Amino acid sequence: MTVKAQNSDDKYPKSLKDVLLEIQDRYHVTIKFSDKQVEGKTVDYAQWRFRADVDETLDNVLKPLDMKVNKEKEGVYKLKEYEYYRWQPEDGWAELARLASKYHDKGSWEQRKAEIKPCLLEALKLSPMPPRPNSKPIFTSIRQFDGYTVQNMALEVLPGVYINGSLYRPTKVKGKIPLILSPDGHWYQQRYREDCQIRCATLARMGSMAFSYDLFAWGESMLQFDYEDHRKSLSMAVQTLDAIRLLDYFLTRKDVDPERVGISGGSGAGSHTVLVTAIDDRIKLSAPVVAISSYFYGGCPCESGLPIHLCAGGTDNVELAAFAAPRPQLLVSDGGDWTAHTPLYDFPYLQNIYSYYGAKNKVENVHLPDEKHDFGVNKRKALYDFVARNFKMDISAVDEKKVTIEKENAMKVFGDKGEKLPANAMKGYDNLENYFKSLENAK
Repeated sequence: MTVKAQNSDDKYPKSLKDVLLEIQDRYHVTIKFSDKQVEGKTVDYAQWRFRADVDETLDNVLKPLDMKVNKEKEGVYKLKEYEYYRWQPEDGWAELARLASKYHDKGSWEQRKAEIKPCLLEALKLSPMPPRPNSKPIFTSIRQFDGYTVQNMALEVLPGVYINGSLYRPTKVKGKIPLILSPDGHWYQQRYREDCQIRCATLARMGSMAFSYDLFAWGESMLQFDYEDHRKSLSMAVQTLDAIRLLDYFLTRKDVDPERVGISGGSGAGSHTVLVTAIDDRIKLSAPVVAISSYFYGGCPCESGLPIHLCAGGTDNVELAAFAAPRPQLLVSDGGDWTAHTPLYDFPYLQNIYSYYGAKNKVENVHLPDEKHDFGVNKRKALYDFVARNFKMDISAVDEKKVTIEKENAMKVFGDKGEKLPANAMKGYDNLENYFKSLENAK
């Protein structure tokens, strides 16, 4: 588009792609983006948005489009399609204080929960709950390691929709043992990551069953759905249903102790951990890691894509985390993300809710101010100690050096290219959307 062709009647539009290329040239930076991300997008009054500072310029250009960039390193940015607005910490604390003013004892808190909980299920499109398929889990062969075994498993949660994961168990199982659901967050290499394997294998060596599973359209789930589908609203519904269906299955097993069922995930899987615990009382212990904050509700539609935070006049993830009371709960926070202020306000709020039940010591916070957003060794050690104490597991069995790191293809249920997918496997977000519409029409 030439300068002569632009005018105030048309708001001086310029394609987003051209604007980003101009920013790269003017500020000598690299901006990673795909053609699909910028296709059809224009920036009004584009030239008026430029400033001396590249970060301020990017903010001015992208915010009206509900987009942002992540700064990967100095001079290198990556365009991100979507993220909910982060509050200032003080604003988040003020909102949490507003919520806290609604209750002052166990009775008033239980009344508040009774208002929110049915709304959560409705917002998630899980009220009524979709019919459960009658199929049995699909297992691969068992792989033997030092003190534990691994077996891949897929479970049909909706007709043709499968949740995939790896089941870690102690080599010797005697009687009923704890179950730890271990969803994986938004990290590179999904559940195939080294730290994810280490965590689940160590939990197994300690005497529990740990099921490591993918988020929707993440990891092996991308055999059925595209990566872009993870950033759509139904990802939140399917992920929540995944956990509910997993509990339905595992609690039929004779080797699972229903009184020792826990869930622990980090980052986006930490938000998932809180939501599942709030909805399902079969969870007896929860440990959201580097996830929960009163001023950030999750940057992905799989965390906030459906209107759960609008329930009962508005809620947030810290209030939802309080639903766990008086069940044991561990929050692991760090100084390098939105959990940096957890000990100042969010954790005392949770302690207060737990005190309504005389269980203030049942909620814990391990804060690592010098660490960043990951599920690193100190965060894992905090989890091991917490579950060992509450589920009577063997903390002396913790030795991460005894874990064998498997290659990605060994951990898949359906093969690298989906060659082992069942014949009824659903593919494509449109089909999933149509299925949920059919449920809505059947009400």
